[in-house]
Amino acid sequence: MTSTADRDAARAPRAAAAGLPTTPSPAPPTAPTRVRFRPEIEGLRALASLLVVIYHVWVGRVSGGVDVFFVLTGFLAVGQLLRASERGHIDLVAQWGRTLRRLVPPAVVVLAGTVVASLLFLPESRWAQTLREVVASATFTENWKLAADSVDYYAAHHTASVVQHFWSLSIQGQFALVFPVLVVGGVLLARHRGAGLRGTVTAVLAAATALSFGYSVWLTALDQQLAYFHSLTRVWEFTLGALLALVIDRLDLPVVLRVVLGWAGVVGLVSCGVALDVEGGFPGYLAAWPVLCTVAVLVAGSTGHALSADRHLTSRPLQYLGSISFPLYLWHWPVLLLALQVTHKDAPGWALGSAVIVTSIALAAGTRALVERPLATSRVGRGSRWGNHRLAAVALVPLVVIVLVWHGLTTVRAQPDGTPGDADHPGAISRQAGFVHQGSPDAPLLPPAVSSSDDWVYYKDGGDCRWLPYPVLEECTFVGAPDPNAPTIVVVGDSHMQQFLPAVAPIARERGWRVTTLIRGNCPFSTGSETVADRRCADTNQAAIAHVARTRPALVVADASRNVRLGLTESTPPGFVEAWRRLGDAGVPVLAVRDNPRFDTAPPSCIDTYGRGAPECLVPRSAIYRPQLSIAGGPPPNTTVLDLSDSICDAHWCPPEIGNILVYLDSNHLTASFSATLAPVVGRQIAAVIDR
Repeated sequence: MTSTADRDAARAPRAAAAGLPTTPSPAPPTAPTRVRFRPEIEGLRALASLLVVIYHVWVGRVSGGVDVFFVLTGFLAVGQLLRASERGHIDLVAQWGRTLRRLVPPAVVVLAGTVVASLLFLPESRWAQTLREVVASATFTENWKLAADSVDYYAAHHTASVVQHFWSLSIQGQFALVFPVLVVGGVLLARHRGAGLRGTVTAVLAAATALSFGYSVWLTALDQQLAYFHSLTRVWEFTLGALLALVIDRLDLPVVLRVVLGWAGVVGLVSCGVALDVEGGFPGYLAAWPVLCTVAVLVAGSTGHALSADRHLTSRPLQYLGSISFPLYLWHWPVLLLALQVTHKDAPGWALGSAVIVTSIALAAGTRALVERPLATSRVGRGSRWGNHRLAAVALVPLVVIVLVWHGLTTVRAQPDGTPGDADHPGAISRQAGFVHQGSPDAPLLPPAVSSSDDWVYYKDGGDCRWLPYPVLEECTFVGAPDPNAPTIVVVGDSHMQQFLPAVAPIARERGWRVTTLIRGNCPFSTGSETVADRRCADTNQAAIAHVARTRPALVVADASRNVRLGLTESTPPGFVEAWRRLGDAGVPVLAVRDNPRFDTAPPSCIDTYGRGAPECLVPRSAIYRPQLSIAGGPPPNTTVLDLSDSICDAHWCPPEIGNILVYLDSNHLTASFSATLAPVVGRQIAAVIDR
């Protein structure tokens, strides 16, 4: 995924620093690379972009193609910068301006088109998320937005955003900002020490590569979701490409070996997404597979051999696809997701998938012809150091206008018409025996669809949080009490316990009790680790058990079961029961809450698509819940199980709305509005246990 100016860096009669035709100067003896056209790089871009598109459309997995673009970016960037330093100095302002010139205009075109299409075709329940991510994408921070969401387990369960693929462009933009500074640092160090420029920069890049690779392996083992989007876990891929550029001209390998390397790299890239758990184990050491495959193809170069891989990489079709690889990458993902939305499909077949690819190629070709190529030859913005910066700012104006209009429309439509529990919006209260609906049965939904994904309660809302003297354990006070000795309710576990805070809080406020939380996303309260392979959940839960046993609160509220997907998958892991038993040994009662259903798609989106009351949005209760929750050996004496299935489903169906309130904000979390209407049932059970 590289742009027109990046490609021109590999062409002989073009100086990449200026992006304009010029007469090349003879390379000095210490030049790190020879400036020459390498057609196999264009073919490699084409291969990487095709892998990304095909894997996304038909395989449903990550291909590793993005890593190819990272290596190529570093490979091309270092030569430009060192040649500039040898001519005198690196003008950072001008360098950053050239980066903005080649990245911002095509990205803005794709983002603006995606926003307009999203406004027309996306359900309102996905507007807020998409709007936030468009802003993050336009500011090259989408990877950090997704990284933050990966830490917040609730946010990580949003439906895939139509612009989430901009995470890789964000990392490339950040690299383009920082890498020149890194090279300048190496240049200054070389001059200060009187050392060779090439050797010093090589040492600096080697250190950055080693540190980043080590950090990537460490963070992937600790928190893979965070590591996947973290900028520092990807630095080594860029810098390794840069290191290769510094030494590649010194390599003189036999043609046969280069042919073998070329095919090994190509075959390795094609098979990467199938052979490796790219989504579950990346980046870490697994990212070395596509990175080293890319290195192999670059080392192989253009062999001219009849049986070589580069013979195919330099073919006319791949050369053309390589020339549009940047806009193709940007367009394919929103086209795919919007096509699935319009056709109401979970995955494209061959016909729809082919249409998505053809449409994406057509849009990419148009973007190159109408945006990239004219900008590559235009004099606009080239007259001053800040000219390209101003050009990028002007290019952003239409997108800013569109985003502001969309934000205004979203704000207006997000205004609620009522409150949870009022006559028009009884929610779960309508499931209670003897209930008589006195309000309008057709009142507007709460929350409004456009703000449903934001209808969530955060355990830090009380504002009093502290890290306990245990690893990875944070305690927050959600409901305070005037009396420090008042009974305390501790809500412990994952986001499925966090979602019940609005149901727990009313009884605590009424009785003058405290509510504190020991929450960690994706870590239900257990002595085992049912959700992640690493130690983070086990360490958190061991600390939680020790803390609760020492402080002995009046009650602990925890998960009673776990649904992992749509269907009869509900179970109570032995680790749950053992955790309850350990608290029982300390004399602490437990209220274990049965899990709510999990769906393949977000129910609010179904309502947006088919309308309220549509049969397509109803899921049979018998397909989700067994009549009774089965716990092997039964719960310990200190544990009471709270089954809310009758509040979430009726006798036959589990609907997306109950009592004019949306039950779910995504595929598996309850809205705060609906949770608040569970308070009468939850409060009675809590009072019964504490008053026992």
